Amino acid sequence: MPRIATMRSIVLDCPDPQALAAFYRELVGGEITYADEEWVNLRDGDTVILSFQLAEDHRPPTWPEPDVPQQYHLDVTVEESALEDAEQAVLALGARKHDVQPGDNWRVFTDPAGHLFCLCWD
Repeated sequence: MPRIATMRSIVLDCPDPQALAAFYRELVGGEITYADEEWVNLRDGDTVILSFQLAEDHRPPTWPEPDVPQQYHLDVTVEESALEDAEQAVLALGARKHDVQPGDNWRVFTDPAGHLFCLCWD
């Protein structure tokens, strides 16, 4: 089936685009190819992995409570044998391990702006 469009980016609202881009650069790699006070692009080659947009009124999700829905979350894959090291690395970057851990093959964290992401393994 022919596609209508190609993926350009996933944009995360946040109170500090530069800081959150630095966090995700350490987490998933890539290079920061554009940055100003309100917007940062994190690229891997020609593909924008993530973009970060200033949102001064950003409210982190309260998942699993529905007051402020998560709206989305990111899943990143790690080798199961490297899970403990990966967890310590994301915590050192400023992530927080979420109190709710509902799965058997993923761990839930929040990034420094409160967005949810999971370290997953097979």
